[in-house]
This record gives sequence, C-alpha cells and structure tokens, in this order.
Amino acid sequence: MSSDSEVTPVGGQASTGGIRAAFFDVDNTLMRGSSLYFLSRGMYQRGFFTKKDISNFIVANLRYRLSGVENKEEIAKVQAAACEFFRGHKVDEIEKMGIEVYDEYVSPALWAGTIEIANEHLAAHEEVWLVTATPKDLADLIAKRLGFTGALGTVAQTKDGVYTGEIIGQLLHGPNKALAIQTLAQEHGIDLASSYAYSDSHHDIPLLTAVGNPRVINPDTLLQIHALKKNWPIYDFRRARAIKKALAPVLSKGLHIGIHLNPKSWVKRSP
Repeated sequence: MSSDSEVTPVGGQASTGGIRAAFFDVDNTLMRGSSLYFLSRGMYQRGFFTKKDISNFIVANLRYRLSGVENKEEIAKVQAAACEFFRGHKVDEIEKMGIEVYDEYVSPALWAGTIEIANEHLAAHEEVWLVTATPKDLADLIAKRLGFTGALGTVAQTKDGVYTGEIIGQLLHGPNKALAIQTLAQEHGIDLASSYAYSDSHHDIPLLTAVGNPRVINPDTLLQIHALKKNWPIYDFRRARAIKKALAPVLSKGLHIGIHLNPKSWVKRSP
C-alpha cells in the first residue's frame, strides 16, 4: 500500500492551463450504498454463490468502514473477499449481469444532487471521472450509462475470458486514488490545480488534496470535521432526502384534508 508521503498535494501550485476535470468517488458520494454490494447481491440472486460467501464480504466491508483509521489488514480482507466474488466466472456473463444490476439497483440509488453537479461540469466542457475501489468493469459501466468521461477502478485479473480472483496492482483505495489521478493527469494533460474532487469518506482525503478544488458530499464525521477546518464546500443530500421523507406523510394528509374542505371537490363532474 502506498503511503501518504508519496502523494503530492497541489497546495497553492499554479494552474498549468491544461484540461479541467472533476473526480467523483462512487459509494455514498454518487450513490447511496455500496456498488460492489449491489453487484454481489445481483450475483447471489442469480445463483452465483451462497449466503455464506456474501456474508464474508459484508463482514469485512463493515469492519473496514467502521474503522476510523487506515488498517492494511482490514483493507486486505475486503480485497480478498471481493476478489472471491469473481473467481472462475466469465467476463461476458458478469458484464451482462452488471447491466441488469445497474438498472435494478444502482440507477435508483443515485444521488440526484451529485448527478446534477457532475452534469454541470460536463456542461462546462470539463471531464468527469469516477475514482473508486469498485471493480473497474462496473465503474466503466456506471460512467458510460451516465455519460461521463471514464472511470478509474480496481482492475480484476482475467485469463482466457475468465476472472482469476486476483487483482492487477492494488485496491484503488485511499492514497492510491490520488496516485491514480496524478498518473491520469500526466497521460491526458489534466490540470489538477484547477480540477475538482468529490467524496464522502475521510479515507479519500489524499484524493481531495490532490486537486485544487476539493468538495465533500454526504461526509462521514471525520471528513466533515476536516472539511470544516479546511473550509471546503460541503453538500449533504442525505438531510434533504430525510426532510422530504419526513414531510411526505404530513403533506399528503394536508392535501387529503384540503380536498374534503373544498366544496368544489364535493361536486361530481359530468363526463
């Protein structure tokens, strides 16, 4: 695992005048929940593996997410559990199922506010990239369906059209996300000093500090504290959704009462 010291924050570096881009984390930033969990759920429902198989990943993922510090051992467990999902399965069948999973689970879970922000970047002729620990095959599908520029994700190894259960390189997590966009910037002429990054997790602070315009969406507690200290813009779409959900029954009841109190509603109209 790469260390934070290998990541170069942009700080007050001057713009290079290159391409401006916006980088988005996926889980809980672009969508509610875990994209890999949705994929594994779809695989389970289609008989790819048992409840015991999926429980190993869920436990490892929860332990990792509940940890407030970087823990290489927990990250390795998540990585190993995720790799097991794909071992022995054909690439084309996973790709086909990925489309179904997107339509069934991912699309309904997208944060409308985040999609709006991403579309604003696209409208300004800026590139939009997903940067996630999710398998790149799934990240590519999400980016394509949303009309984004592309995606960076964990690369699953294949041999003769079948997943081996291993990954190429390392899990795209924490400091590795920052290193990945720095490499991408060099290859594509992206100006990180004028670019944007969005995330919900304190694990992505290296990613956020690798650009000139860090933003946080639905932040966890540690990231929110950090963002407030750094005066980073904060978007919390969870609050708006919670308020809307709480008010919906009240508004519905009010509308129902209003209809009965309105004399005009009592008159039966002729066809």
